Amino acid sequence: MSQSGKFFSSIILLMSFHSLVSAADAATLDRVQGRSMIVTRGGIVAAEQPLAAQAGATLLAQGGNAIDAAVAANAAMSVVAPMMCGMGGDLFAIIYDAKTHKLYGLNASGWAPAGLTPQFLQAHGMKSMPQSGIQAVTVPGAVAGWDALVKRFGRKKLSAALAPAIHYAQNGFPVTELMAGYWAGSTGLLKRNPEAARVYLPDGQPPRLGEIYKNPDLAWSLGQVADHGRKAFYEGKVGERLVAGSTSLGGTMTLDDLKQYSPEWVEPISTTYRGWTVYEIPPNGQGIAALTMLNLMEHFPMADFGPSSTKALHVMIEAKKLAYADMLRHVADPRFSKVPVAEILSKSYGTRRAELIDLEKANCHVEAGRPLEIGNETTYLCAVDKDGNMVSLIQSNYAGFGSGVVAPGTGFVLQNRGGLFSLDPDHPNILAGHKRPLHTIIPGFMEHGEVRVAFGIMGGFNQSQAHAQFVANVVDHHMNIQSALEAPRFTKLTFDGCDVEMENRVPAKVREELEGMGHQIKLLGAFAQSTGGGQAVLRNFETGVNFGASDPRKDGAAIPEPLLR
Repeated sequence: MSQSGKFFSSIILLMSFHSLVSAADAATLDRVQGRSMIVTRGGIVAAEQPLAAQAGATLLAQGGNAIDAAVAANAAMSVVAPMMCGMGGDLFAIIYDAKTHKLYGLNASGWAPAGLTPQFLQAHGMKSMPQSGIQAVTVPGAVAGWDALVKRFGRKKLSAALAPAIHYAQNGFPVTELMAGYWAGSTGLLKRNPEAARVYLPDGQPPRLGEIYKNPDLAWSLGQVADHGRKAFYEGKVGERLVAGSTSLGGTMTLDDLKQYSPEWVEPISTTYRGWTVYEIPPNGQGIAALTMLNLMEHFPMADFGPSSTKALHVMIEAKKLAYADMLRHVADPRFSKVPVAEILSKSYGTRRAELIDLEKANCHVEAGRPLEIGNETTYLCAVDKDGNMVSLIQSNYAGFGSGVVAPGTGFVLQNRGGLFSLDPDHPNILAGHKRPLHTIIPGFMEHGEVRVAFGIMGGFNQSQAHAQFVANVVDHHMNIQSALEAPRFTKLTFDGCDVEMENRVPAKVREELEGMGHQIKLLGAFAQSTGGGQAVLRNFETGVNFGASDPRKDGAAIPEPLLR
């Protein structure tokens, strides 16, 4: 072709492109989200590390369902993101079963060893709950959770779901960007425990970006569970190593503490928000605070205020304070004390509490209400399959690398969930043997008509407030799930005062107006880690189409089910 011919061909292509652009929906092209949703009639797994999401998606292609895929992704996360989650942590999940059209909740949070009591700690000179070390360790519930999920809803054996994780633990994987940063930030904690340092600090240093990391001890522990089921962990060789490691450090955990533990199937709690129904796991989790926030926000015209507006952010921040005050005062293990769930979630109580929100100024000190008078490290993932089964799953060590304790030969860190107990004898969350603490990790789920969404956003006590912001983005501001995850967020990780953290994508004028109302803003980066990272999958049951989204605040991805031939 001549030069003039090439020129005119280029002009024609350019004109065709501009015709396409001008014909397209302007809102689609001039958008604020940085990436598109995954859209497919097959399944999707969304996780904060692509290798884990890929492990789950591959299991879908091998004939597994969303439940199998979620367990596979979570097990892989325990290898590639060991600071976030693992066999030494806890798990919660919400499952939508496409056959029965019902939601099921799983509480696989562990309990305190029988011997871990306030008296024991006080006898050892402790006046408050330790936040690291062996006395912060509770019985891990994750493995029992994997087993319960696969046995009740899965199509594959647990060994199949664990196979990708075992492969990465044995053969190694390259460390990703954020994980390398988290790892480096935990060096001091890991050095306190010789076994943790040996396992997680090869050559005395945290692995760097792109470095191949292997964990043969973890491959052994996962292999034991793959071969012998949950008994390997709670009654067999893995459990024996856990107890021996605990005893050597002065811990109280026994084989009976492990053997007697079992997860609990629970009925998700819910509220309505402008025609949608939003679900959370009941206490001992903090999910009730997200639902409480929505009950308060419903009293204000959030859609009229607009996203990231002064009034919308003010209402949500003030609702957060009220909801969290109630959560912190009343939530505990319901097997040990009455938690007034129905009363807190009643619309009449929401009306009373909403009256305390002043649209002109911030409240710097919020008290818990009296509902009975009415009558920071975690991984979240989700999955949907071609049949419409959906899983919202969250799993955590609590803090980064949990307690910092690794039992010799196991290859995984033990959680520090015990740190969330109280030693106040008048508080419902007081420490007791075989009691579960107040929990921060919460999976979310929402539905309207034929549309259902499994979603979650990580980050300790950030989670309920982030859930409420996500729901508002979808319901009030009509964002798709990817845009709703990416939108600027605030977080308030304290329980008193007017301090609040906010991403710098919130307009400067809005921030100035909020400060004029009394909010004390700490400005964060554009996609700040402290505001949490999330994942979401959506199923339109009318069309049979699935949508997936992954938060750019993490390393992750939403990965569609591949076609295997």
